[in-house]
Amino acid sequence: MLFAFVVATVALASACGQAAEPKVFRDCAGCPELVTIPAGSFIMGTSTATKNARMRRALPAHKVVVAKPFAMGRYEVTFDEWEVCLKEKGCTKVPDDHQWGKGRRPVINISFPEAGKYLAWLSKKTGKTYRLPSEAEWEYAARGGTQTRFSWGDEAGKNNANCRTCAPKISKQTYKVGKYKPNPFGLYDVHGNVWEWVQDCWNPNYKGAPANASPRLKGTCHFRVTRGGSWYYIDANLQSAWRSKYPNTANGFSYGIGFRVVRELP
Repeated sequence: MLFAFVVATVALASACGQAAEPKVFRDCAGCPELVTIPAGSFIMGTSTATKNARMRRALPAHKVVVAKPFAMGRYEVTFDEWEVCLKEKGCTKVPDDHQWGKGRRPVINISFPEAGKYLAWLSKKTGKTYRLPSEAEWEYAARGGTQTRFSWGDEAGKNNANCRTCAPKISKQTYKVGKYKPNPFGLYDVHGNVWEWVQDCWNPNYKGAPANASPRLKGTCHFRVTRGGSWYYIDANLQSAWRSKYPNTANGFSYGIGFRVVRELP
């Protein structure tokens, strides 16, 4: 009954336009900060007719039920956090920072398998289950209870995220995580900065997609889905519903791709 009350309270706060205070925690020093994402449901994809062929990848819109709460990285995984994995020999790749700086910038040039190594190390280190989000979990968390194009509204505006058209001056690089305001669930940089790997194999649309937030592990699995857009791309790519298979292979990596963790809750 208590859990049901908490979920109902979060839903009511969202309906009233009030952001519930996120629960933030971490499992160890050097581990990513986590935010608890409540259970709920949402309409995944876009229900708007579009002339943009790539936006048709987000059709058909469909209801998804997220039956259990989960924890998600408050920020994209940073170079600082990756360095801990390197020092403890859970990770082997030393990613190029393109001389932008490391520290609190999101780690980049990480492939899908390399993200998996980090998550396996983190799971072993903490005794908790860490993984990539499913595509549905990612969009649910990124929306933060909204159904607008972005978590802050339907217009990209200016100075809401790091992308090619998001500010009067192009950044031409990543920024330290947390520069912009968080979404209603307390997550930072779900729009822009770097694309984020999710679990799902690539499928060209949502026909046959599960309604329970589980990942789609059938399809073109040498492609994996990335979400959220990046500093290099225009604001259209930052929409909550936008789907990508960039960089066109799960073994690929780029200065515009990182990832964010999910930690399962009991």
